[in-house]
Amino acid sequence: MRQILQSLKTGEIELAEVPVPRVKPGTLLIQTRRSLISLGTERMLLNFGKAGWVDKARQQPDKVKQVLQKVKTDGLMPTVNAVFNKLDQPLTLGYSNAGKVIAVGDGVFGFKVGDRVVSNGNHAEFVCVSQHLCARIPDNVSSTSASFTVVAAIGLQGIRLIDPTLGESVAVLGLGLIGLLSCQILQANGCRVIGFDFDHQKVELARSYGVEAFDLSQGSDPVELAMNFSHGNGVDAVLITAATTSNDPIQQAPQMCRKRGRVVLVGVSGLNISRDDFYKKEISFQVSCSYGPGRYDSAYEEKGLDYPIGFVRWTEQRNFTAILDLMAAGRLRTTELVSHEIDFDDAQRAYKMVSEAKDVLGLVLTYDESADATIKSVEIKKSHHKLEAHPHKPVVGLIGAGNYAGGMLIPAFAKTSAVLKTIASSGGVSGTHIGSKNGFNISTTDTSMIFNDPQINTVVISTRHGSHAHFVCEALRKGKNVFVEKPLCLNFEELAQIEQAYDEACKVKPVRLMVGFNRRFSPLTQTCRQQLSESNAPCSIIVTINAGKIPADHWAQDFASGGGRLIGEGCHFIDLIRFLTGSPIVSVQTTNMPNPQTPDLSPDTLSLTLACRDGSIGTVHYFANGCKDFPKERIEIFSNGRIAQLDNFKSLNFFGWPGAKNQSLWAQDKGQEKCVAEFVNAIETGSDCPIYFAEIIETARITLLAAGMNEDKKAE
Repeated sequence: MRQILQSLKTGEIELAEVPVPRVKPGTLLIQTRRSLISLGTERMLLNFGKAGWVDKARQQPDKVKQVLQKVKTDGLMPTVNAVFNKLDQPLTLGYSNAGKVIAVGDGVFGFKVGDRVVSNGNHAEFVCVSQHLCARIPDNVSSTSASFTVVAAIGLQGIRLIDPTLGESVAVLGLGLIGLLSCQILQANGCRVIGFDFDHQKVELARSYGVEAFDLSQGSDPVELAMNFSHGNGVDAVLITAATTSNDPIQQAPQMCRKRGRVVLVGVSGLNISRDDFYKKEISFQVSCSYGPGRYDSAYEEKGLDYPIGFVRWTEQRNFTAILDLMAAGRLRTTELVSHEIDFDDAQRAYKMVSEAKDVLGLVLTYDESADATIKSVEIKKSHHKLEAHPHKPVVGLIGAGNYAGGMLIPAFAKTSAVLKTIASSGGVSGTHIGSKNGFNISTTDTSMIFNDPQINTVVISTRHGSHAHFVCEALRKGKNVFVEKPLCLNFEELAQIEQAYDEACKVKPVRLMVGFNRRFSPLTQTCRQQLSESNAPCSIIVTINAGKIPADHWAQDFASGGGRLIGEGCHFIDLIRFLTGSPIVSVQTTNMPNPQTPDLSPDTLSLTLACRDGSIGTVHYFANGCKDFPKERIEIFSNGRIAQLDNFKSLNFFGWPGAKNQSLWAQDKGQEKCVAEFVNAIETGSDCPIYFAEIIETARITLLAAGMNEDKKAE
């Protein structure tokens, strides 16, 4: 299928060939018939992409601060690479889509194949969207009109915050698409509406709807006009739907209002607020969030947990339905708003008009209904050599194309002799983009293309943590080598399944299972291990991790998809202690700092105490309550009157350690490339995996015990 993508580096628009997205639980697969270009949002993104580096920085001052902070902690080159990788990711455009359901995921209720629906899907021939971001289209509403639904819902949510009553007067500042749609919704609610804009054509269009509209380019005073409109009392409310950096809207709005009036910002405006204007009249001010309640709530949008209608009357989905009902009743007209209908094939011309034309208002893309929904894979690079299945020639199929995979893991595999054949991602866009950059032949959204390919003998897994065990077992059952990003699994049941699958696979032929515990492969870690092995004495290790906070609703915090931070990331440092001591871990104790703000989440500020068979002890302080100015990782080793201190994998200093030399690296090296290289080398040479299977299982067990998954804290 084809999808519109934008480069944030250059602003260029591409009509890219990508696989049809995979249908996930709680989602609908929709064949697009119409999609509406949101002029304000998409023009802003185009302009940002075309801006130079200095202008980009000026537009994103908060991001600049984050970059400077990362330079301090991680170094210049890792930061530069991270920024370039972020800007290199293609941006999917569009969020107001109308089409037909062609597949329904597990757990979906109220939709069936063949339904006409609206969604916030992108500009693409097929989109996969959460059921709560979709609504059925009435029979008497055209797909063209329905494509305005999501944009109209943005205005509707702002109106719901105003909470207007019959007969109230409302001023609408900005008569673009959202403004014109909002005017009609307010009229349908029984309000008297006055509107303002600098575009005479939009003003005339508003007047055709019965709005008392004024062209501010003629020098009119909007405050005076609003006062006259409201019989000298001031309007009851102001809805700001403009898109400007000027402070005029936010300064004029309270002056237009009566005492205790309401101002709601839906669009974009300067926010240099005059306290006096709001104070004297006790004006209330709110910023509206997107389409309504449920937006940006992963429980609602991703897990399918609806808000009870008796407690939350208007969710984003119910707002969509309300808009469609107004259209069906003839009370929300869109015909006059359609300035252009352009074939999806001509997307480049459409976006040129968005950038340059002044007479564009409602630009609707039309789609060919003959697009093939069965194309789950696309060829992104022609293979110039015949691949033959060979146990010692790594042919890779990779599942998961997120930030870490694209920025670190895949480039590391690309530097080896491994053949990168197939990359799988759920949506198809990230996999196709990353795959084309790194030499993959095929991009797919169907993971069976990897498991059932006899040429692929090595599967790399870099998905969300909750799917790791499933994919590991699937690959092992197919007799393939596995490299999986940490963690290996999220519970003991999954661990047992992996052990069984590995044992059964090895009865047929040797396979390798590797977990991406890269820190043990850092050159500085390797130096520490060498010095410790030469001393042949137990040691005490303190690992301090300044992990920092992540949002409570981040997927890594979710038990089902992420496992929590101890399982998801803490396992790295358990493995590190296991490697440095060279001795099995025999017990673990965990002390957590409770967080009353997030009692339902697994703790992210905690200390682990580990005891090893040789008498060594280790402590992992994993703290999320620190300061970003402090380095993220520090390892201190005490042994036989000597001390080694490893700072953030950039420097290593020895104290009282004869013959050991201090080391400092130009750039941080956490061992990712060597970790991958040694795994590939093990396959090529037929040697053992760089981390023994027994150690991998041991680390997984200790991690699960540390997370409290067994009352007995003693490892088996």
